[in-house]
Amino acid sequence: MTTWQSPHGRPLPAIGDRTLIMGVINVTPDSFSDGGLHLSPERAAEHAGSLLREGADILDIGAESTRPGARPISAEEEIERLLPVITSVRKRYPDAPVSADTYKAGVARAALEAGADIINDVWGLTADMAPRLLETWRKTVADNGDCSRLEGSPMARVAAEWRCPAIIMHNRAKPEYDDFWPELFSDIQVGVALAKEAGVPSHQIWLDPGFGFGKEPRHNLEVLKRLERFCSLGYPVLLGTSRKSTLGLILDRPVDRRLEGTAATAVWGIARGCHMVRVHDVAQIRPFITMADAVRLGLDYPQKTGGAL
Repeated sequence: MTTWQSPHGRPLPAIGDRTLIMGVINVTPDSFSDGGLHLSPERAAEHAGSLLREGADILDIGAESTRPGARPISAEEEIERLLPVITSVRKRYPDAPVSADTYKAGVARAALEAGADIINDVWGLTADMAPRLLETWRKTVADNGDCSRLEGSPMARVAAEWRCPAIIMHNRAKPEYDDFWPELFSDIQVGVALAKEAGVPSHQIWLDPGFGFGKEPRHNLEVLKRLERFCSLGYPVLLGTSRKSTLGLILDRPVDRRLEGTAATAVWGIARGCHMVRVHDVAQIRPFITMADAVRLGLDYPQKTGGAL
């Protein structure tokens, strides 16, 4: 794969050599698993350092909870939370790749100006679009029509102007599907089309199947079961299952006791082709990722000294 690039010239980790780890930093009072823990820039930067030491390749910083039922906040409030943290993290760790977890174009632009490298959008570049315009895009993409004369996505334009990577996640307002896989593919292809029409190069595009977003538990399990279908679309794939409610439902465990479920789904996802996992518990999950990568390599795993067992 062509190497993705930060708009700031900061090196980003190579794609494909091993599974990358995205460490989560929520600077929110109400996130489902760690709300309120890292609100101050100082505490968030300390947590960033811990994640990097534990093996995180990328720090994903978000300032608005996207859990079901969370209170939406304005772009101004999100910027007030997010920018001091990005500035603090960038000051302490100037070489650490940082993604901004936001679906608002104005917030993304401010985050990039503050030193973020990547946009991670849970609404797949569509949140700032008028519903009628988005529906026109859906129909045009489904019909293989010409999108060049359509008004585009504000978020896609920000990614194109900054020449930064964009992670396009699948999401829906309601978990309603007549035919799950064709509709998921149709949805995600709209995000890709928006990015390309705006001028985002293919090597800067990542996809995320949106585990836990716009899906019932059975849909989340189906995404995992056949994740290779999603990975076959030709773009690197991020998988984020960490501590999600589907794991709690299956294991009958609260949010702080879902480590095994996170590990199992990460290993499964790696076996089916994902390129990066987004996790809260980097130190605990990293050995599972390392082992899954070794099994994936098989005979290609580099020989180590010490003899056979």
